[in-house]
Amino acid sequence: MSEQPADRRRFRRIAFDARTELSQGEFTWPVRLIDLSLKGLLVEKPEPWLGNREWHFLVDIHLNDDVAIKMDVQLTHDDHGQLGFVCKHISLESIERLRRLIEFNLGDPRELERELAALIED
Repeated sequence: MSEQPADRRRFRRIAFDARTELSQGEFTWPVRLIDLSLKGLLVEKPEPWLGNREWHFLVDIHLNDDVAIKMDVQLTHDDHGQLGFVCKHISLESIERLRRLIEFNLGDPRELERELAALIED
């Protein structure tokens, strides 16, 4: 994914394909996960889209049948058929799974440590 100057992130986004569900109130949408980071995720916008930007969403990223990363997220942008979310809350168990996933994909433990430090500073 090419990065434009206005699209720079403090947190490395990794492309990752996993069964992902987004929910809000009574609505649940299966979505295609485009990428994720320690700070949030980007998904393909489902149709029909009935989400309310003012309310938080829950996201479940299924790593396998028994293991998932669950986050409480807020919609930050809706453009070009994609929805971007920032993580507002994540359990210790889910953050550990996400940390391991990102560490594996970055391939450099020092880079992960820099990202974790930046996350704590936010």
